[in-house]
Amino acid sequence: MGLSVWHALLVLGIILFFFGPARLPKLGKSIGETMRQFKKGMNDGADDVEAERLNAGDSNQNRTAKKERDRV
Repeated sequence: MGLSVWHALLVLGIILFFFGPARLPKLGKSIGETMRQFKKGMNDGADDVEAERLNAGDSNQNRTAKKERDRV
């Protein structure tokens, strides 16, 4: 049970009724900017997590190397 063409047209008609034809381009632009910001935030967050994971791995390796030196 998917979204048929008639359902999509009904939704678009309701949106057109509420926002009017003059505001639709502004609405589309703001939705596009919001999606871009969201994707950018998701990518930045993933980069931060990856950097923290790598830093944690480096600090674990440093601790292991220090323990090996202390044993000798």
